[in-house]
Amino acid sequence: MPQYLPMKATTARLPEGADWTYELKWDGMRALSEVRGGELRIWSSNAKDATVSYPELAVLADAFPLDVVLDGEIVALDEAGHPSFGRLQNRMHITSPAEAARRAADVPVELVLFDVLQVGDRPTIGLPLSDRRTVLRSLADDLPPGVQVAGVFDDGPGLLAAAAHQGLEGVIAKRAGSVYRPGKRTADWVKVKVQRRQELVVGGWAEGQGERAGTFGALLVGYHDTSVPERPLRYAGRVGTGFTGATLAELRTTLAELATDQCPFTPSPPHLRSRDAHWVRPELVAEIGFGNWTDEGLLRHPVYLGLRNDVDPERVVREPSP
Repeated sequence: MPQYLPMKATTARLPEGADWTYELKWDGMRALSEVRGGELRIWSSNAKDATVSYPELAVLADAFPLDVVLDGEIVALDEAGHPSFGRLQNRMHITSPAEAARRAADVPVELVLFDVLQVGDRPTIGLPLSDRRTVLRSLADDLPPGVQVAGVFDDGPGLLAAAAHQGLEGVIAKRAGSVYRPGKRTADWVKVKVQRRQELVVGGWAEGQGERAGTFGALLVGYHDTSVPERPLRYAGRVGTGFTGATLAELRTTLAELATDQCPFTPSPPHLRSRDAHWVRPELVAEIGFGNWTDEGLLRHPVYLGLRNDVDPERVVREPSP
């Protein structure tokens, strides 16, 4: 198990002020990289060992004079040089070393570092972010190819406008004096997305029609309601767009393996006809892009972006509106 878990950002409007700094929000997989005794371990945000999936990052093991624990994002770039979560999907679920090496040749990844949690036997999480960045830059003099340190900017609105213009995911605002709180979601880090996005739990699927016959028409998704102690899974709507033919086939196989007769949503969605709805155990997490929430608590204009095997379904909640 990793020594630390990533610190998380809240969703809110872009904060401004002299004590705030800004970074691009990278459209990838959050990862903690531990180098200990010349060996690398890569941990996802839900504490899964993802080292095998990214063999090209093994060069990190020899890149530092001391043991280190680093926070960053693994990304796969598209033809325009922009991070693409869709391309990263080809890399995230691989556990075979041979298959990971083959896919690394087809879809290489890069690692963007933005924080340091420990150097040698000295934790740095109690230092202010500005000091941790100084430590990180001191370690970054001779980084291997495919590894970079995230840029830091002072103009938050300008960076957000540039992200929107270039089709990037958004911006992360961070207080320069904030300490690192492992595993916590705090208002010292704020994420602002160009397109609203939300991790949601897959609880079922609806029958497909026409060209979708034999696969599925839409995923039925939801989130855990933290306003009550039982944290029930609330229905958030149907997601019927954003799928390629290959994705439809792969998901249909996965959904069949999770099939159950019991609806995981509380209450059961009243407007879904039983003959159209098929339930699954709520073990998959999908990244969904959408316009906004309706007054009924459903997604408007949702689009499937990919699965998140780095997210614990039990921790998926509805993110507050900015």
